[in-house]
Amino acid sequence: MPIYSFPPLADGDSHTLILGSMPGEASLRAQQYYAHPRNGFWPILGTLLGFDARAPYPERVAALQGAGIALWDVLHCCQRAGSLDTAIENDSMIANDFALFFAQHPRIRRVFFNGAKAESVFMKTVRPGLGASCALQFARLPSTSPAHAAMSLGAKIAAWAAVADRDDAPPAA
Repeated sequence: MPIYSFPPLADGDSHTLILGSMPGEASLRAQQYYAHPRNGFWPILGTLLGFDARAPYPERVAALQGAGIALWDVLHCCQRAGSLDTAIENDSMIANDFALFFAQHPRIRRVFFNGAKAESVFMKTVRPGLGASCALQFARLPSTSPAHAAMSLGAKIAAWAAVADRDDAPPAA
């Protein structure tokens, strides 16, 4: 049975996009990005952007959007048993419509991948369709998933600091 991702969390001020692969079971149940209690996403971004990672979900989303950060997943739908990216059935993957998304969010200049699976699926299924003139900057960050426990939270925060670096964000309109 296929599972489906969430709509993007983005607005007209978004200049940075963070992409996961597909929400895990806890996120799908809660209908919230990064809802697993041991996922490091919210603690990392809360530390970097100065908001309470335990605040209600709408407040955390507002903090991201206030910083110009959008969230989405590479995949629109797929089949997967459990929550691990390694369990995604390759022949079941359908990517989200990024051509439309980027047309609707022209200020986005940076795309960060939350882990290797998001990056590899995007680069195989989406990036070729964006064309050679695509001016987006792409970077993979270490997964915030509790399954990626080989790296400490402190090391992940250091790696994810690039998201909070607004030096290369486009100027406000």
